[in-house]
Amino acid sequence: MTMSNQFNYINNQLHAEDVSLSDIAAVHETPCYVYSRAALTEGFREFSDALQGREHLICYAVKANANLAILNVFARLGAGFDIVSGGELQRVLAAGGDARKVVFSGVGKTRAEMRLALDAGILCFNVESAAELDRLNEVAGSMGKIAAISLRVNPDVDAKTHPYISTGLKQNKFGVAYTEAVALYRKASGLKNLRITGMDCHIGSQLTETSPFIAAIEKILLLVDELASEGIALEHLDLGGGLGICYDDETPPAIGEYIAALLGALQGRTQKLILEPGRVLVGNAGVLLTRVEYIKPGEEKNFAIVDAAMNDLMRPALYDAYHGILPVVREAHAVQSYEVVGPICETGDFIGHARELAIAPHSLLAVMSAGAYGMSMSSNYNTRPRAAEVMVDGTAVHLVRERETVPQLFSGEKTLA
Repeated sequence: MTMSNQFNYINNQLHAEDVSLSDIAAVHETPCYVYSRAALTEGFREFSDALQGREHLICYAVKANANLAILNVFARLGAGFDIVSGGELQRVLAAGGDARKVVFSGVGKTRAEMRLALDAGILCFNVESAAELDRLNEVAGSMGKIAAISLRVNPDVDAKTHPYISTGLKQNKFGVAYTEAVALYRKASGLKNLRITGMDCHIGSQLTETSPFIAAIEKILLLVDELASEGIALEHLDLGGGLGICYDDETPPAIGEYIAALLGALQGRTQKLILEPGRVLVGNAGVLLTRVEYIKPGEEKNFAIVDAAMNDLMRPALYDAYHGILPVVREAHAVQSYEVVGPICETGDFIGHARELAIAPHSLLAVMSAGAYGMSMSSNYNTRPRAAEVMVDGTAVHLVRERETVPQLFSGEKTLA
């Protein structure tokens, strides 16, 4: 397990930057997400430093974590944003993001979402089907606007990741088929309310080697050259995101190494480069704090029942994903193997299996690498209010989302007269 260098033990107490996580839990209670502003900033700067001298736009993938404070940190750093819904666009704008730096991905864009994005003046639609081309042309025409587009081309490259987050194979729902891409670009060039600006490709998430990225680029460049020979010139290449992080024992390339590999594959190409990092920017910049409610010894397994659950962190139940679990205070209890589980009435409600921990009732735990797809996938299952979110900036602690209350959960519901 690799920890962000912004989460460290000081005098046997786990800290976020200069603040003890115990102190945060005492004020904001648990479960609670805690993010490090310094970790967010460091990750973004690694991308921008590695891309110096190359025209580029780093579009943070909003779906990874859409908290307004996180979006605002990236907006201030000059980021663009990769969105997949009209709601995400409204979040970006509310957080101070620039619509002209927004790319809109996703297979099911509605007319209302297209109108919203055209009104805002986004940079580009990443179009994922022939039917979407027709709809976008019609919607733009009805508004007297021209929609800038790229086609998301599916290169049929195996990303070697979990099947649920692999997006670049021909059996996936995403993108247009590689073999149909040139014909669809020809079609798009004949639609008067569309303007072709680029080509997009995203093969999956949590990739831990560069070879699938390079394989995808090589296939995409063949299409770029074929289009150029037909007089269709592209202003940008959007190579998506997907670079993984270390949750357990993975060894993904460093950001600089990944960028160097991409730039090497693009030698001699002058198009603007767009990237869509998500998890790699926020994953290790956040932890989920949770407290042990009960220790329940069993015949075969010992259970540590904590106050966080699958509604707070869905990834273990959904993907059998691994998250490191650390005691916030190193205490002198006997080390035992525990199933770390939540209170939800599902056997699938677990945070971690067979973890060696020295804990007791009331012990505080930090679930590591929880900044990506933690809060953004959370729910209210079992009528559980969603957690508070906190951002640490040096010695300062900012509440960036209040804990929900139960009355808020049913405030929109009505009983029959």
